Amino acid sequence: MAVATVGIDLAKNVFAVHAVGESGLVELRRPEVRRAKLLELVASLPPCLIGMETCSGAHHWAREFEKHGHTVRLMAPKFVAPYRMAGKRGKNDANDAQAICEAVTRPTMRFVPVKTIDQQTELFLHRARQGFIEERTALINRVRGLLSELGIVLPQKAAAMRKGVLQVLEDLPGWSNTVIADLLSHLARLDERVAEYDRHLQQAAKDNERARRLMQLAGIGPTTASALVATVGNGNDFQSSRQFSAWLGLVPGQHSSGGKARLGKITKAGDRYLRTLLILGARSLLMKAAGHTDPVSRWAMRLKERRGFGRAVVAIAAKNARMCWAALRLGDAFKVPA
Repeated sequence: MAVATVGIDLAKNVFAVHAVGESGLVELRRPEVRRAKLLELVASLPPCLIGMETCSGAHHWAREFEKHGHTVRLMAPKFVAPYRMAGKRGKNDANDAQAICEAVTRPTMRFVPVKTIDQQTELFLHRARQGFIEERTALINRVRGLLSELGIVLPQKAAAMRKGVLQVLEDLPGWSNTVIADLLSHLARLDERVAEYDRHLQQAAKDNERARRLMQLAGIGPTTASALVATVGNGNDFQSSRQFSAWLGLVPGQHSSGGKARLGKITKAGDRYLRTLLILGARSLLMKAAGHTDPVSRWAMRLKERRGFGRAVVAIAAKNARMCWAALRLGDAFKVPA
């Protein structure tokens, strides 16, 4: 079988496989392949290019296919969608596999790097910690909402809310006292879990050479350094620091036409979690810059005076992203700017 390119539409139990040869003619079309048979089918094919969309299990299958000599490329689903709808209507697994097979061969296609098991396990820490933080935020809002039914309006700031609840807890009528006390107890447990995972991430960053290098930069802490290394590895999938910053959504969106360049707000494309961490680090750096005289702090203060606090934070985050890319790519040759 002269197979050159394969598109696989991933699923939980039933997969779709579409394969073409060098001439573009269809060599294999399997709209239904059971999970237990997928690896056997792929192993029977000669070494070829395999394309898949990034979804649950995509990195696992990519590692398994690479063991059999195949070249695997992962793509964001939004980049595959135009090839599925081109010239035809309807969506099904077979059409998805055919679109993936076509999209993976495009010279301008952007691919997602295949993560190692170590990278994925480290990202487990980030996902669990973020889940606890979101649950904690929802719990705080629930407490504020319940108490507002009794005419007790608490401030939004978490610390002030906790203090306010303790002041009125004993005076709450009936079962409301029991409910709010239980919610506060659960909130304390969530605080402990978040603190525990913060320690896990600090240890993970401490044990990783690349993360230790990133933490030398102002505004980059253990959580951000660990997330960057676990997500992008050594940064080889980006051709330049600006491309990396654009992938994070930290560059202005363009609305240009007729030779006129119009730049708008940042695109906010790409990994939202990484962008949030970089923004928080930049915000912390800018808030502390007033009491420091180092070059980075002086530059940040000048930027704040010239462009305002919000734009200065985004500019610092974008600059940190570019320096992080340089640190990942250059390795030991990277020198922290004075």
